Amino acid sequence: MAQTKSEYKLILKFEPQRDAAKDIANAIQYAKAVHKNILLDVGGNWCIWCHRIDEFINSPPAIKNFLEENYVEVKINYSKENKNEEVLLKFPKIEGYPHIFVLDSKGKLLHSQDTGLLEKDKSYSPEKFMEFLKKWAPGKS
Repeated sequence: MAQTKSEYKLILKFEPQRDAAKDIANAIQYAKAVHKNILLDVGGNWCIWCHRIDEFINSPPAIKNFLEENYVEVKINYSKENKNEEVLLKFPKIEGYPHIFVLDSKGKLLHSQDTGLLEKDKSYSPEKFMEFLKKWAPGKS
């Protein structure tokens, strides 16, 4: 049975105690029901750029709105408390954090994104970030 919007809660914080495999499975189930792709954001509370990307995503309304309309967001913790190695072994190697994986609504990996390529100064480029989101939105990839 597919989860309804009221039953599914986006994972928007890095929490070492979370079960990443279960979070991804729940996101896939929900993404199928709402016809969205999945944006896995891998990082941790220790990561300054992880905080910067969160701040960036929540500041320009166009980016936040596009993200919410097209993606199910899931934060996957990577820290000394929980590296989520078993889950992350299923994906391409990560060179730096934060790192984004885009999955389709069935859980198939569409793209592995080095977020460093989206940076501008001490934040992120609105143009590059929006281009990335549009390229991997449902029906585009």
